[in-house]
Parts: sequence; C-alpha cells; structure tokens
Amino acid sequence: MRKTLATIAALMLSGTAVAQTAPTEGAATATLHADTPGPTYDRRIFTQFAEHLGNGIYGGLWVGKGSKIPNTRGFRNDVVGALKELGVPVVRWPGGCFADEYHWREGIGANRPVKINTHWGGVTEPNAVGTHEFMDLMDQLGSEAYIAGNVGNGTPREMAEWVEYMTSPAGSLADERAKNGHKAPWSVPYFGVGNELWGCGGNMRPEFAADETRRYATFIKAPRDTKILKIASGANVDDYKWTETMIREAADQVDGLSLHYYTIPGSWPPRASATQFDESGWAETLSEANRMDALITKHSAIMDKYDPKKRIFLAVDEWGTWYAGDPGTNPGFLRQQNTLRDALVAAIHLNIFAKHADRVKMSAIAQMVNVLQAMILTDGAKMVKTPTYWVFDLYKPWMDATVLPIDVQSPGYGAGKWSMPAVSASAVRDKAGVAHVALANLDPNRGNTVRIKLDGIAATSVSGKVLTAGTMNALNDFGAPDAVKPAAFDGARIDGGALVVTLPAKSVVMLDLK
Repeated sequence: MRKTLATIAALMLSGTAVAQTAPTEGAATATLHADTPGPTYDRRIFTQFAEHLGNGIYGGLWVGKGSKIPNTRGFRNDVVGALKELGVPVVRWPGGCFADEYHWREGIGANRPVKINTHWGGVTEPNAVGTHEFMDLMDQLGSEAYIAGNVGNGTPREMAEWVEYMTSPAGSLADERAKNGHKAPWSVPYFGVGNELWGCGGNMRPEFAADETRRYATFIKAPRDTKILKIASGANVDDYKWTETMIREAADQVDGLSLHYYTIPGSWPPRASATQFDESGWAETLSEANRMDALITKHSAIMDKYDPKKRIFLAVDEWGTWYAGDPGTNPGFLRQQNTLRDALVAAIHLNIFAKHADRVKMSAIAQMVNVLQAMILTDGAKMVKTPTYWVFDLYKPWMDATVLPIDVQSPGYGAGKWSMPAVSASAVRDKAGVAHVALANLDPNRGNTVRIKLDGIAATSVSGKVLTAGTMNALNDFGAPDAVKPAAFDGARIDGGALVVTLPAKSVVMLDLK
C-alpha cells in the first residue's frame, strides 16, 4: 500500500497524524467534452435562503444599530463581509414557512407589532427586519431580492400592494415608502407565488394550488419597462403529480417552478446527529444527496412535456442536509453543526446542477446563517465559516460559466446498504476562457486516481485547491475556525494530453486548466 503526497499533505493540514499505511487507491476514467459545450451554469444557482427562523436573521445577520458588534445599519459587518466574498447573487426571504403567515405591513414604519413565530420555536418575532431592512441588506451584499409572498393566509390584494410598495415609482404606496425612508423604488426581480402550498403554505391539493397560483400571480404586476419573474410553489421531493398539475394548469402565469428536497439520513423527523456518525451514516447521507439527480431528471421530463422550449425554469430553492438540532439548542431553531460530510453533500449538488443546467436556473441552499446547512455560524460576536462555505467559495468560477459535459466512469463506493459512484464531477469554461474541473471523492477510506481525456482543450498546466480533513466529521468551530479549509493541491498533472488527478479520500478538488 502507498500514500499519495496529496493525501499526506491533507492529513497534515488537518492536524491528524498520518498512519503508517494508507488504503489502496481506486481508479476512474472520464472524458471532458469541451468541444461540445453545454448551457450556462446560471449564477442564481448559488442563491442563498434567509428565513425568520432561529438565529438565522436575529443574531446571525441582524444585531441592531445599537449593538456593540460592529454593524452597518444593524447588519453585522463580519457576516456581510464573508457573504460578499462569496458573491451571493440572490437571497430568498422571508421564508419558508414563515412567509406563509408574514404580513408585510407589520414590518414597515415605526410601530411594529411583536408576534409569535408559530412555525419555528414559538418565540417572539419583533419584526425589526422588514422590507426596508432586507432591501438594505441586498444593497450591502450586492445581491438581488427573491421575495416569497404569502399565499398561505394572505390575500391577492395584500400581495399586490406589497409588490406595488416595493417597485412603484409613483402613487400612494410609493409616497408611503418614501415617508418610511426610501424614495426610489426597489428592484424585485423574483417573486415566489407562495411557499410549499402542499404543506405549511395551506395543505392544498395540487389542482387547488394551481388555481390559487393563477389567481395570485395575476395581481403581481411589475411597473412599465421592468420584469418580475414569478416562481410557483413546486413539488415536495418526488410528488410528480404536483409538478404535472402545476405545469399543466398554471404555466402561462409563471416563469419558474420550485422543487424542495432535503438530504435527511434516517426517517422523518430528522434524528441523526450532525457530528456523531459512523461510515454508514456518511454513506447514507451522500447516497441521499445523490438522489437529487433522479428527482430533477423526472421532474424535468414532466416539465418538458408541457414546456419543450424550457421557458419555465426549475428553481431548487430549498436543499441541503437536515439533522437533529445541536444538543442544548431550541429544536425549533434547526441549528446544526456542519462537517466535511456536508461539504461533500454541497459538491454533489453543485455537480448535479451542472448536469441539468438547461432546466435548473436557480437553487437556494437552506440556509445562509445558523440554520440547517449554513454558510456561517455565529455565537454572540464570534463567527465561523463552515466547510459548506468553502465549497461555495471553490465553485465561484461556475457563476455564469459555460458547462463542459464530463462523463465519468468511477469505481463504486459503499457502506452497509448504501452504494454509489465514488467520484462526482462537473466542469465549466469561464468567460475568460479558462476551464475549471471540480472533482469530489466520496470514498472516506481511499484515494481515487482519475484520468480525464480532454476533448477540445489543449491544456499545458494545471493548478488547484483541495478541501479535506483527517476525519469524516471534521468541522470548524469558534475554537478552531480553520480546521476544514481549502489548501493548495499538487496532485494533478497533464500527461499525454490527459488530465491525471490523484484525489485524496473524502475530498473536494478544484482544478484550473491553462
């Protein structure tokens, strides 16, 4: 048995002692078809989701203008700065299930009622962060707004007036907006016509939901010379009847259709630990993440039947891991730690979205800060970037790049009853003409060498980064914020016109070809 230099380096970086022997490597082959480029990998696939849930907004993003934590108009500078580094293109707000009971007028002006957040933890909602504050956050991040409207217990009039309040250049609602501190209209490029109408958004049957979608969407009107893309509440996981009904009955009223799927090891409700798991828990989670490919394939086929020209995009606007909450936290806050396993889940999804980039034009990981598979965790004045954050950082070249199809023949990996290909991959060419290849080795025990035939690329050099650690459950916490962080990678070379990569076990590798 032999060790690769990349594996040894990764283990040394993680602070884990290198064993005397390392598992034998597997071998994979692939072909990169740069000569037959695919669709654009839409930047909106990197959309973030910020719901009024737990400490996602209050404490995570918002600390208030009078806080000792450094902030800009109430939003903490460290978190905003970290998110700006990711180039977050779009943020979905205010929910989620919270949106199904959100009345926008309670979040404007000076006198805002304190309500109970009936969906998440039964805690008070101060309404301190409302429309004006959220739009200010968008300005600070340089992001676009994806507003989720209340179809659950709101009215078409209420939704229409919210749109008018935000976007109208003149009129009574524009005057009210100006009195509340913002004279110019805001841009609202994306508006969700409800959230999870099959569940917390009203427990509707698909036929009724389609009719309600048509009704509410009718009154979402953009000012002259502007456009609001309307996104319908789509299916939960494999509810293909929902997709067919919605696309058949409401396609002429919307521009996008959502899909929600969470990676949940075990059964519902989530009971598995975010940090304490064995290899079976690792394999089950990654296998469930891979299920996204089949789900998108089947939902897309139904959409193709009614929308062959792909006018309506698929927005996978809730995805990510969902475990039991961290011990000692409010179970309604959905706060969970984030390990190397979650980093692999993120890479799997971003690679799958490349395969379906002709239909998937938006996705939103759940969620941005302190909730579920978050980019960032905070505790008072402290902040840490999670392993998932670093995957999103590695994939930044994918934003609006051209997908380069890549076919992979991979050895298998499995544990217990869970099995899957060991190697996940995607590739793009950015606007500067540079090709990038992402490879994830799902096997936690052994490396994998991948030989990639390069069709249409005359590369002479390769450089890269690797994200890995010594253990499956390695994580970043406030005492060790850099335990899982990208490092320089030298395990790739150009050999006879092919790209040869030696992937360390349990790793995400990002390569730049020149």
